[in-house]
Order: sequence, then structure tokens, then C-alpha cells
Amino acid sequence: MKTGKTTAGDTKARILDATEKLFIEVGYEATSLRQVTSRAIVNLAAVNYHFRSKEIMMQSVLGRRLDPLNIRRLALLDACEARWPGNEICCEHVMGALFVPALQMAREPEIGGPSFLRLLGRVYSDTSPFIQSWLMGHYAPVFGRFFEAFARALPDVPRQDLGWRLHFALKALAGVLAGDELGNLMPAFTQGKRMSDAQVLAQLTSMVVAALKAPTPAPQELGALQDVFEIGVTQHADEQAQLATLNDTAESEAQQVAAVAATTDRARRSARAVRSEGTSRSATASVVVHREHCATFPSNPLDDWMRTRSRS
Repeated sequence: MKTGKTTAGDTKARILDATEKLFIEVGYEATSLRQVTSRAIVNLAAVNYHFRSKEIMMQSVLGRRLDPLNIRRLALLDACEARWPGNEICCEHVMGALFVPALQMAREPEIGGPSFLRLLGRVYSDTSPFIQSWLMGHYAPVFGRFFEAFARALPDVPRQDLGWRLHFALKALAGVLAGDELGNLMPAFTQGKRMSDAQVLAQLTSMVVAALKAPTPAPQELGALQDVFEIGVTQHADEQAQLATLNDTAESEAQQVAAVAATTDRARRSARAVRSEGTSRSATASVVVHREHCATFPSNPLDDWMRTRSRS
């Protein structure tokens, strides 16, 4: 009977589920502890208690899915090598050992579920140094076993070429798987037809196998691409020359505009100075000198007689 209490196991599982979903959606770098706590409905203390860091938490997410997957892969590869020993094994056998367990886990909700292929695609396509470093360190023996199996299945491909071909082909397929749910991918590959898992896997891996088996470029193919490169180099040089000319023209025009602006500014300052001087002079010339006005009164006849008598 459920008591309604949340156990430590429930909390840890919620944190791992939330981290896995965020990692599928946005990748390792964009997954933050705040987003995890919000989606898992836990506090940061719970995350720190169970995992202590984002790196440890992500390792737990990958380990709980990829450890069982690689155990199945190695067991199936062992069985294939026992049935087709030595060079009898073919590329499709090795690809089957690599992908059949993934398809199986995608159909088993308790250990993977519908989003498992998207998780797998995100793991191999995520560019985070932490994810790539952890994968190479944790699963190097698995990669080594499958590389040797592919080398036996493709004896005509030089080992140094096989390495980067596998890297390219599996990354391309991983990018497709990371982009959508298996249920949405299948109609595109099956074109509405009912197919078995083997037929679906054949559709998924046919282009990968073709890339691995592709012949080394012939001299005429290399020469054709070299010609295109030379055309591209010439076009790029022409574009750079045009840009340099445009930049020189723009710089010259800017200098001319600056010179005209400076001349205009000096002329304006001179005109303002002249106007200011003229205004000052006009103001000085127009000052009215006010003389003190003395009041005059009507002439007094007695005063006039006295002034006249004193002169006589």
C-alpha cells in the first residue's frame, strides 16, 4: 500500500529522469541544475545529496542506459563472431550487433523506452568535451572490439581510413536518431509499409554500410574537386580584393567628408566671430548719452532787468 511518502530512491529516479530529458532536448552544456530541480520538483540540496555535481549526475544518467546497452552489444557480437568466425563475418552482422540491442531497448519502457534512441543519438552527437571524453574513457574497450570486428568485415579498407569512416557514418546516423522519436522516424523509413525490425534496421544502416564500403576516391575525382577548390580560391581572392577596394573608397570618402566638415566648421566659427564683433560695435555706437535735464521756469521780469543793469 502506498503511503504517499517520497523515498530517497524515488527522488533520485526523478532527478535522473529529468536530467535525461533535458539532456535529450538541449544537450549537456545547456542543461542546468536549476532546470533539473524545476523539472524533477526537488530542491538543490537533494541534487547535491545524491550526486554532488552536474558531472556525476550526468555520468549516472549515461551509465544506467549505456551500461546495459553495451553488455547486450558485446554479448551479441560474441555470438555473431562465433557463428561467422574470422573473415566470414560481414559488415551487416557487425552493424546488427551494434544496433539491434538499441532497437530492443527502445521497445522496453522499463530499461529504455521510446526516447532511448534519441538519448543514444544525443550522446554520440553532443559536442561537449565532457561527454566525448567520458564516452571514450568509459567505453574504449567496447569501441575497440567493434572496430576490430569491422576491420575483419572490411579487409579492403585501410585501418586508418576505417577509423574516420566509422566516426563519420555513426555520427551521421546518431544525428538522425537525436532529432526525433522512433515512432516518428519509422514512417519516413518505411514509407507507410509494415516492416519487421530487421527491415527497419536495414533501412537505417544501408547508407552507413555504403559509406564504410565506399571506394577510395579515384585520381579523376580528386582532380575534379581540386579544380573546384581552385575556382573557389580565385573567387575568394576576387571578393577580398573587391572588399579592399570598397574599404579604401569608403575610407577616402570618409576622410573627404571629414575635411569638408572641418572646413565648414571653421567657416561657421569665423562667421560667428565676425557677427559677434559687428554686433559688439553696433551696440557700442548705438549707446545714447543721456544728458541731465534741467527744469526751466517762466522768465521773471525783475531778474531780466537786474541782469541787464549789471552788464551796463
